[in-house]
Amino acid sequence: MPLILENVSKSYTRHGQQVQAIQQLSCVVDRGQFIAVCGPSGCGKSTLLLVGGGLLRPDAGTVTLDDQDIYALSADQRAGYRGATIGFVFQQFHLIPYLNVLDNVLVASLSLPLESRQNEQELRDRGLALIDRFGLTDRALHHPAQLSTGERQRTALARALLNEPHFIVADEPTGNLDEANGEVVLRHLAECAEQGTSVLLVTHDARAAEMADQVFEMEAGAIRNVTTPRGVA
Repeated sequence: MPLILENVSKSYTRHGQQVQAIQQLSCVVDRGQFIAVCGPSGCGKSTLLLVGGGLLRPDAGTVTLDDQDIYALSADQRAGYRGATIGFVFQQFHLIPYLNVLDNVLVASLSLPLESRQNEQELRDRGLALIDRFGLTDRALHHPAQLSTGERQRTALARALLNEPHFIVADEPTGNLDEANGEVVLRHLAECAEQGTSVLLVTHDARAAEMADQVFEMEAGAIRNVTTPRGVA
């Protein structure tokens, strides 16, 4: 099912002045669709991502994922729903420094409601399978400080996929990576979309726009243009 934002607005107060981050924004991300959100700094890209990912309540409008208005839920209900349906990948990785790679991946299960958690062995098996998928098997017991930058981001991506989310939110996931590692992360995100997981990616990376099914071009808090990259039907 799609993610639907309808007439969504969000403003902030900064240095005593109101800043309109997004204004009456509407968009749809269909199931299995890979969307890249592009635009200049300060145009509202990250706000769109946070609102769409259930992390930031809008001032107005509705956000619906899998037919659920996520801001109609209580804070606790929304946290559980978010943990079960949305995976997050950020530029800064947000790995826990004292946990090894496997435990950093498994920690995602703590965001699930207790009744939704699988038994420990099934969870561990899934985590190990994801670690293998992202080429991290020989790093499973290493801590973040022992990993390369690319390995940290692949660990963060494996963590985002542990709960088999319907939707992945990614904020500049290649921003700290070299070209080769950035290519690996983008390819994995594209594969997730091919397998039916919707992906909403904020990026300045031109390669991401080329891989995406659609590109939302933002300016001054609104989507000004929607394009389909060359070669995408």
